[in-house]
Amino acid sequence: MGADSRVREKVFALFAAGFLLFFQPVAVRAGELQLQGLIDEALQASPGIQAARAKAAASGFRVPQSMSLPDPMLMVGYQNEGTSRFTFNESADSQYLFSASQLFFFPGKRGLKGEAATREAESLSASAKAVRLRTIATIKELYYDLFLAHQSLDLIREKTVLFGRIEDAALARYAAGGGMQQDVLLAQTEKYMLLERETMLRQRIQTLEALLNATVGRDQAAPLDRPAPPSFAPYPQALPELIAAAYENSPEVKAREKMVASSSAKVRAAEREFYPDITVTGNYGLKGPAYDDMDMWSLTTAINVPLYYTSKQRPAVQEAEASLSEAKNELQTVRLRLSSAIRENHAMLQTTERLMELYRQGLTPKIHQDFQSALASYATGKTDALSVISRLKTITEIETSYWGQLVEREKALARLEALLGTSDSRMEEKRQ
Repeated sequence: MGADSRVREKVFALFAAGFLLFFQPVAVRAGELQLQGLIDEALQASPGIQAARAKAAASGFRVPQSMSLPDPMLMVGYQNEGTSRFTFNESADSQYLFSASQLFFFPGKRGLKGEAATREAESLSASAKAVRLRTIATIKELYYDLFLAHQSLDLIREKTVLFGRIEDAALARYAAGGGMQQDVLLAQTEKYMLLERETMLRQRIQTLEALLNATVGRDQAAPLDRPAPPSFAPYPQALPELIAAAYENSPEVKAREKMVASSSAKVRAAEREFYPDITVTGNYGLKGPAYDDMDMWSLTTAINVPLYYTSKQRPAVQEAEASLSEAKNELQTVRLRLSSAIRENHAMLQTTERLMELYRQGLTPKIHQDFQSALASYATGKTDALSVISRLKTITEIETSYWGQLVEREKALARLEALLGTSDSRMEEKRQ
């Protein structure tokens, strides 16, 4: 009885340090990696964001180019009478010739070309905003994945210690003649399996850190602190409100709408190509001093004749109309894809919140009670170590699943914010 009592006391002491850490708040440490700092840095350093900004800026410079007239043409020449000698100032027909000409578009062409270029520039600007939103969402997803990897590593370490103590208790019972060697081997196996998972988690942390650094625009080898734990608050918005807000604010929708407007302007500009342009030319003939009162000038106009409209202007209109149809269908595709993505992520938000509530209110208390019962039975010799180990494994899975659902919820929320266009607007408000 003395040996059994000591074994029982040792088994209960295994968990006296408090393994029920599931709902304990995580303290914020001074060296924690802050999400907002990563986002601010990415907005300034991310190559993808910078490239999108440069592309949008470049498109803005195309607007005045599209509305500009063609360069004027200047001509300088000389007209001589005969070929045997230079006859300037000896013949009235000998003169220096000067000419300047300018092409003027048919009224309305310049405005339509400028409108098409302006809408295209606005589309690329909206696309640049979409790149910012996707980058922010990617940073958030990697950040929360990194947090989950660290949190899972902590859970593995805690449970490795507990399995080690179960191993010690099994060894004590086996030495006292009250246990089986199988219990010892089982506890050792579970402990080494957790060590294997710990190694894999360390590798995942390194991978996530490299991906996060690359997305932010840092050197991939730059060290990163541990992410801060996400805070939980129920998401209040309903699905119809989200879809309506996305149609109104989504930069991807706005980009496609601007492309539709640009394509529409290109159709009207192509239709204007059926009308001729006008070239105005001024000529001046400079004669020698003997004939200075006989200098000549002329002013002429010329128009192009769209004679080959069946193979040039008409196909150009048809091409522009096909591009307009393409832009409209792409807009509809983006709206459908946006609606689908919002539904998917909103459903994930609701599902993860329900699962987290299930873990907090149902599964966790029950499995802890079951574990305590199995532990008491093991301490009194009424059951084997397998019962205790299986329940401890279940606790580990539930704790990991809880944090996993919290992270999946935050990732879904990050994707929703990107789809709605809210993440970028919050960043802009903060900078202002």
